[in-house]
Amino acid sequence: MALLAAALRAELGRYATLPWAGRVPAVSLFFGGGTPSLLPPDLIGSLIVAARRQLGLDADAEVTLEANPEGLDRGALAAFRQAGVTRFSLGVQALDDHLLRRLGREHSAREARAAFAAARIAGFDNIGIDLLYGAPGQSLADWAATVDEVIAWRPEHLSAYALTLEPGTPFGRRAPADLPDEEVQVAQFERLEEQAAAAGLERYEISNFARPGFRSRHNLLYWRREEYIGLGPGAHGALGRVRTANLRSQTRYAAAVRAGAWPIERWERLTDDQIDGERLVLGLRLADGVPRAWVETRLDGRRPRALADYLAADLLQVRGDRVALTSRGVLVSDAIFAELV
Repeated sequence: MALLAAALRAELGRYATLPWAGRVPAVSLFFGGGTPSLLPPDLIGSLIVAARRQLGLDADAEVTLEANPEGLDRGALAAFRQAGVTRFSLGVQALDDHLLRRLGREHSAREARAAFAAARIAGFDNIGIDLLYGAPGQSLADWAATVDEVIAWRPEHLSAYALTLEPGTPFGRRAPADLPDEEVQVAQFERLEEQAAAAGLERYEISNFARPGFRSRHNLLYWRREEYIGLGPGAHGALGRVRTANLRSQTRYAAAVRAGAWPIERWERLTDDQIDGERLVLGLRLADGVPRAWVETRLDGRRPRALADYLAADLLQVRGDRVALTSRGVLVSDAIFAELV
């Protein structure tokens, strides 16, 4: 832990020496990936202070800490709050112990409920919950009951993602036989939208819902294609047209930083065409959509369909000078994005 902490401080300090560092105030600091809540609160606090002093982190910046429910208690959460964390993101995923075990999660439904309650007691007034649908053996009724209970907690933010079968994972190597079919998954998503809307949670991005004033500032940076620095093992960064990815191994990451090298494992310089496609696809994830001119320019003579085709198929809609996904378009957004890229 000490080596990782020293490497994180050193990498942050190295970015701070660059000519542009601190000139543009940063509006978000996100502690994510893995389980950053396992880090000591005083380390989190020291990194927040360093980001303010060296990288121009705003005094009222959104500072998010991701956490899994297991092992959280009021004392630790209060310490994180005191250290400067302003937003808490809790990876609940499900409220069915059997499903949680199948997903490889270490917490129980009881621990998830307790963690949320503890975060409230610790003073967090901006809490996000992550859920998973399309999971093995998960019926529409199971999903609706989970959403009902989580919404009753009154979180400020709710994210819900369909299970994906990632290569190299147990499910990726052998898909469960009882995955919900496409019809059930569509019904699960539609039920989520209905329940969230009834509770005052607005869908502002394909998979994200928030109460007024509680959209995730950090995630909006991604979808609006703004710049960000990635610090730590496996972190990704986006500066101008350059994309970077750090070494994933903590040992190799720390060794590279100690040696005075940038711990970047791979990087890519985007072409103009890639940038245009990226800003269009990321922007269309948002309910606000993108300027109509972006879509028309992208489709003009280079893509299999014109804007009128998407409108006729009820996949895209025009609102003033902007274009956004329809409810039907949201359900097949991956296919639309593949065509636009």
